[in-house]
Amino acid sequence: MPFPQAVLETDITKLTHDYDAYVLVSNTLSSQHYPNIQASLESQQIMDARVGVQPSLVAADVAGKRLLHVPVGKLDRDYDDVRRLFDATRNIAQTLLDSGVRKPLLEINLFGLTDGQTAQLKNAIEAAYLGLCQGLWQPLEARQALDENEIEPIEFVGLMESNGQVDTQRLIAIEAGKRVARDLCGTEPERMAPPGFADYCVDTFKDSNVKVTVISDDAQIRHEYPLLHAVARASVEVKRHRPRVIRLVYQPEGEINKTLLFAGKGITFDTGGADLKVNGHMAGMSRDKGGAAGVAGFMKTVSMLAPKGVKVIAEIGAVRNSIGAEAFIPDEIITSHAGIRVRVGNTDAEGRMLLADLLSHLRKDALTAVNPELFSVATLTGHAAIALGPYTALVENKPARNIGVSQKLFAQGELCADPVEPSLSRREDFDFIKPRTKADDVLSSNNAPSVTTMRGHQFPMAFLTVASGLDKHEANCELPLPYTHVDIAGSGVENLDWQHGKPTAAPVNVFVNTYL
Repeated sequence: MPFPQAVLETDITKLTHDYDAYVLVSNTLSSQHYPNIQASLESQQIMDARVGVQPSLVAADVAGKRLLHVPVGKLDRDYDDVRRLFDATRNIAQTLLDSGVRKPLLEINLFGLTDGQTAQLKNAIEAAYLGLCQGLWQPLEARQALDENEIEPIEFVGLMESNGQVDTQRLIAIEAGKRVARDLCGTEPERMAPPGFADYCVDTFKDSNVKVTVISDDAQIRHEYPLLHAVARASVEVKRHRPRVIRLVYQPEGEINKTLLFAGKGITFDTGGADLKVNGHMAGMSRDKGGAAGVAGFMKTVSMLAPKGVKVIAEIGAVRNSIGAEAFIPDEIITSHAGIRVRVGNTDAEGRMLLADLLSHLRKDALTAVNPELFSVATLTGHAAIALGPYTALVENKPARNIGVSQKLFAQGELCADPVEPSLSRREDFDFIKPRTKADDVLSSNNAPSVTTMRGHQFPMAFLTVASGLDKHEANCELPLPYTHVDIAGSGVENLDWQHGKPTAAPVNVFVNTYL
């Protein structure tokens, strides 16, 4: 799985590779390594006013004999952050390809910033490299159908840093994880139907330090993951659409001091089920597996970095929410793995059903784990996108709030161009999903879209808490379990375009920077 490898360069006079272009990403016209660049660019400005305002490719006495100057604009306003660097390099990916550049050398030069602003941009090189890789990524279908070396021709990217304080192996591991996440999220629904999703995971972690277990037996899934199986019921008659439960476990060498447990929503296509998506809203629903994709991507980075002291367990539900005679329907009452009677409110609120069973299994793992933290990751609600735009939503329980889970993720997200926004779990959320009769224990959803429902991205966390049995592990219990729900409906693809936008691989990087 080739992608641009990060190469560290520390001496401009002793480069280790033969580069064909020098890319200066800067808020000025100057370079730390080529004093002549500023004069060259200023002379170009005389005949081209775009120089210094937008990316400009000029001939210059630099590595490769051509200079691409990439202005990042102002960086000193209260709302500026490291995404300015990420976006700048992502946006010049096609310029590099169209210009015939195949071996770029990047310099990041940020001038005139305060110590505080510099600290906020300390991951600028990481952001620039990952942004360029985001821009260069091509879908799995394209790489399989066309010459991969033609559509992704850049094999390495030089990173100029005279202090040598860049861990290129870490950058490569992060990008490898993000690439897994983009592939799994972005691939069309037949190629990445549940069996294909599972196969991709098996291939990805073959001969690695991550143990992969795939459950494909229908009777076992129906018995052990009853809510998940209900969502999959209409798909079972089509062999290539049958569900899979994928368990990934990384066991570090030596002593364990932290255990991370992830449930990933992998709806490989969402028709809405009996509550059918209409008026064009079904297009793009092959990306409803973005949460599971992000979890698998994080596990790929974990595998490559092999962190000490951190054990990671992930369970992914790869399911197609099909429509047919066997489809589950509103008003059904189904008992979850945790023994909770769930009344189905809306079959288009299917993701929380499978997540509840996955979380229930992970809850059992957490009971004997060292310092466990549980997460569910999903493209769960349109409300998260409407409320927060392109930011990952976090909704945590009190045990998680007590140890500052969302605060840690927020702080790191601001530094690594993978931002998140915490939301609070409130009593109204639990009132919303409480049973109306003694026939059931919890309601999965109302029958209106989340975007028109008050607290539409918060109340699903309450359902997940109850349906998985995590409400038995609140802050005042003998064994409290920190749990945070992660909704990437707004952050999972570029420009909120779920049909055509590139997957962003959120929240891989923020979890890497927070926990690894």
